[in-house]
Amino acid sequence: MYPLRGAVRNYSWGSHTALAELTGRPAPTEEPEAELWLGAHPAAPAVVDEDGTTVSLLDLIARDPEGQLGSECAREFDGRLPFLLKVLAAEQPLSLQAHPSRAQAREGFARENDAGIPLGAPHRNYRDDNHKPEMVVALSRFEALAGFRAPTETVEFLRDLSVPELTPYASELGDHLDATGLRALFTAWMTLPTKSLVALTDAVLAGCERYLAARAGSDDEFTVAARTALDLGRAYAEDPGVIASLLLNRVSMEPGDALFLPAGNLHAYLRGTVVEIMANSDNVLRGGLTSKHVDVPELLRVLDFGSVDVPWVRARIDRGECLYAPPVCEFELVRAELDLSGTSRPTSAAFGGPASRILLCVEGSAQLRCSDQILNLERGEAAWVPGSDPELVVQARSPHATVFAATLPVPSEST
Repeated sequence: MYPLRGAVRNYSWGSHTALAELTGRPAPTEEPEAELWLGAHPAAPAVVDEDGTTVSLLDLIARDPEGQLGSECAREFDGRLPFLLKVLAAEQPLSLQAHPSRAQAREGFARENDAGIPLGAPHRNYRDDNHKPEMVVALSRFEALAGFRAPTETVEFLRDLSVPELTPYASELGDHLDATGLRALFTAWMTLPTKSLVALTDAVLAGCERYLAARAGSDDEFTVAARTALDLGRAYAEDPGVIASLLLNRVSMEPGDALFLPAGNLHAYLRGTVVEIMANSDNVLRGGLTSKHVDVPELLRVLDFGSVDVPWVRARIDRGECLYAPPVCEFELVRAELDLSGTSRPTSAAFGGPASRILLCVEGSAQLRCSDQILNLERGEAAWVPGSDPELVVQARSPHATVFAATLPVPSEST
């Protein structure tokens, strides 16, 4: 069992306060801090202290995959930690993006290798050959765009905006209320020539202003969507992602709420702080709302236009533990609410083992115990628990503590 120190990633959309306050550092920070990476991804591995020496988690696992991961995990995932845990803090909207399936990632990675594109090149889409399903659990109120809204509702919204320039698009989608219609409309908007895009965006934003003025005080789904389009328009002029936002579910999450973003799900995170867990990949296809590399044709190639529900994850709750278990083999996440009443041995396999785990304390103070080894975690601190460690016991050291545990899913007895 090791204290684990994450790697802070500085991106323009990050927060000057959220990650610093979580980890007990002075705030505001000079640069925006967007993500805290707690894992073994080569781009920014977390580190542990081993016998007075700082070692990356990537190297620690590479030296002894079976001891660190457990024999089953090491065998199934070729000696690599299959998930990446993050804390994400957004002060401004992230890019409009989606992630590839495993087959798409392998094909794209090989294609860009064959083309001689360096792994670190800013115009590279595929930085590895893995898929990147991901899940976020809100730590604060969190705002996002996630998945395409049902076409029938989108047609109603576009017509309610009363923007003449939208009429032919609404009519076309109204005649094809399915994935084909969504694909055609999204593709048309994302590939508009700049002059046509600016004219349509200006008309849409003016329509959103009228729409909001007529519904002052309202906070329904369409009102929030119109307000979001205006916010994005102020931040990203001449960007097709502004009008594309009208097609997506506008989601507000409270602490503990969770979303799962499978391959092909179009999304954009807007504001707030979440714990994020994903397959150990950095493959992102972007379509807009960013200064980073945008590749609309490649994004269109991987998008899933057939799923139109908000991708909520319903937690299973048992004695103070919330288990978030999306349909993937690389990860699951448990949130444990601990107090001083004697809850000392959470029931889930994410804590009990045997499995490699990353634990993160986000509130209060907790104590971890493996055999005769004890490790205290304060707010913002994390730990790496190898798969070979004995059973883990977690206790609160403060009146209330919240601890997340990331690990592999446990197969059901029926399988």
